[in-house]
Amino acid sequence: SRSRPRTSPGRRRCETMEVHCGRRVARLASTSGRPPSRSQPPRSLAAGAVPSRRVGGGRPTAAARAAQQSTTDRAVSLARVQAEVEAGRRGCATQLARELKESGVIEGFSGGRLIPKRSYTLQDLRLNKIEPAALLSPRENYLDKVSSYCRRAYLVGAVSASFALHWDVTQVFYLGAFTLGLLTVDKVGYNGGIEFLAVDTIGRLLSDSYVRRVSRHEAGHFLVAYLMGVLPSGYTLSAWNALRDGGDLSIQAGTAFCDDDFQKEVASGKLSSGALDKFCCIALAGVGQEFIDHGCAEGGMNDISQLDYLLQGLGFSQKKADDQVRWSALNTVLLLRQHQGVIERLAEEMVAGAPLSRCILTVEESLVLE
Repeated sequence: SRSRPRTSPGRRRCETMEVHCGRRVARLASTSGRPPSRSQPPRSLAAGAVPSRRVGGGRPTAAARAAQQSTTDRAVSLARVQAEVEAGRRGCATQLARELKESGVIEGFSGGRLIPKRSYTLQDLRLNKIEPAALLSPRENYLDKVSSYCRRAYLVGAVSASFALHWDVTQVFYLGAFTLGLLTVDKVGYNGGIEFLAVDTIGRLLSDSYVRRVSRHEAGHFLVAYLMGVLPSGYTLSAWNALRDGGDLSIQAGTAFCDDDFQKEVASGKLSSGALDKFCCIALAGVGQEFIDHGCAEGGMNDISQLDYLLQGLGFSQKKADDQVRWSALNTVLLLRQHQGVIERLAEEMVAGAPLSRCILTVEESLVLE
């Protein structure tokens, strides 16, 4: 028989999530702090957070002025972090973020607590309303449809042009050879980047829901990495933005991180359990957010492939790999479920093209409001 989860009466409800499993109840929480907004007061105030209050003459109190100064200091400090990232000093940026965490300027960074590390079964995942097949087998249905429609439209246009312009067989052959050659060059030279650029751009123009799905997918990566102590260094939400900013057709939508420590461990051939746990959770954050939003994942096949490649490279047995993926999926989805308000605000900032410092500030501000 399954025991009922126990809750500690003194534990804060707003920062606790439960993992229902066959043998115990694990808890996952994160901490953050910032003076709360008056429009949506939190259930509890972070240390040093004082509501804005005015006294005679319409002047804010000393406590309110101190709170506003604290917010300003946080924004300035995060601007320094962004400057280090832009200068290519990602290790220094991560160290600065850790120092800001220790001094209390930011509180959400590395504030996510992991669930107990053990072997979870498929039944444990289903008890927490996670369907592994829907989460771990993404398929991009929308862009596949857009690609199919584009090909049909091109074919219809070519046939129509041949009749309207009275092309002979030779001209039709030249058009077909040119089209085939262009597709071949794209596949071989750019790994299909030109085709994806066109399909992604058309898909974004035709569907706002696609734009929202991609933004929330990347917000999931961003937030989970930040809560687990991996500093994001940038993001892109479309293939066009990736080409415009980086001049690279091989990059689609994605989030980059200051992962120097992880890369050093991989290069040394000795990957710690903590680094592996972070990588797995960050990799599954995008599909995890799509699963929460839609009950299944569409984008994120590259994330799953990279995770499989890493576990195979480490020589994991099938059982060990399954245990790692199930733990990571459960930990990630529960962490994301707790912070859907943060995801919503962060995704809005990302769609608006907010800089890195503003995105981190939004995370810090939003965490305290939940």
